[in-house]
Amino acid sequence: MAKPTDKAELGINTTLTHAGNDPRDFHGFVNPPVVHASTVLFPDAKTMASNKQKYTYGTHGTPTTDALAAAINALEGSAGTMIVPSGLAAVTIPLLAFLKPGDHLLVVDSIYFPTRRFCNTMLSDLGVETTYYDPAVGAGIEALMKPNTKVVFTESPGSNTYEIQDIPAISEIAHKHGAVVMMDNTWATPLYFKALDFGVDITINAATKYTSGHSDVLLGLVSATAEHWKTLLTAQTNLGVCANSDDCYLVLRGLRTMGVRLSHHQHAALGLAKDLQGKAGVAKVLHPALPDFPGHDLWKRDFKGSSGLFSIVLDGGDKDHWVAKAHAFLDALQIFGLGYSWGGFESLAVLVSLKDRTIIPPPSEGPVIRLQIGLEDREDLMDDIERGLAAANAVS
Repeated sequence: MAKPTDKAELGINTTLTHAGNDPRDFHGFVNPPVVHASTVLFPDAKTMASNKQKYTYGTHGTPTTDALAAAINALEGSAGTMIVPSGLAAVTIPLLAFLKPGDHLLVVDSIYFPTRRFCNTMLSDLGVETTYYDPAVGAGIEALMKPNTKVVFTESPGSNTYEIQDIPAISEIAHKHGAVVMMDNTWATPLYFKALDFGVDITINAATKYTSGHSDVLLGLVSATAEHWKTLLTAQTNLGVCANSDDCYLVLRGLRTMGVRLSHHQHAALGLAKDLQGKAGVAKVLHPALPDFPGHDLWKRDFKGSSGLFSIVLDGGDKDHWVAKAHAFLDALQIFGLGYSWGGFESLAVLVSLKDRTIIPPPSEGPVIRLQIGLEDREDLMDDIERGLAAANAVS
């Protein structure tokens, strides 16, 4: 089979199918070998002393990890990609790389909770000040910039409530003040939002989710522009945080089908979100691709698609009944599993807590249920959601 060479003219599914490795490098096998390595031998003492051999030790990469990193670079348009053992590690290592005691960090208030926890604990203990900002701030973020603001950490859409940020406007202001822009782009992936094209310097992706797609791997990806790649790589080397080749191989295998899986996730989730609008027991549907969702115009301007994750706000009635209604909804489900994470082949549901928010208030109508729409048939999922709504509506 001929190897496609002009990636700039190839469609996304063709790129996903072929990026990262050349079968001719491995005797024609279409998948790269899984190389398990700690020690790597040198041919002679001079080569060992120079440390210029391509592979020198397992923590610095193998053909397997390089294949995945190369594939992600092709998708992101990045100078380099760091592979780490989890999505959270993909958040914490860049922050440690670019912040030092006395620095100031700006973080969107709709951030993934473990990111907030890291900022409020370890970074605070290290002498880094964190300020949370409204996701709708846009260019107004300039009023929050300080002389020591070194990083602006974004996430768009926001966790659980899907607020859309004006990433180009925020990036322009951040760069004007010499700050690095980081973005957790796990929801959209580079298929639906190519973050580096919008002014982001470092883009973060929990490959545990859509990139893997099978709920059996923990892995994080961090991709950077040429200006910031060396700093990121140095931090990874100094911290000794690396991913094992088996997990990299599984994520690379999942990557090949991510385009067709995301397409199914997108259409099923958006169809369900539309069907749930106005449904008895649903006070609000939180999905940025819905025309009446706040921030939809920004989503439409910048994003190429939407994924399979959105939330519904149950009609909670008396606040004392919110938890009971949410539990009744969840316990009635037969197809949706009750579990954390998302992006796998199976549908999941979870009651989310928004008590950590400091700037933007959570929905006031009722409890928020996050739905991960998997690869099941949409009609079956709708029947299951209706089963849950009937149970919640029966709670008085």
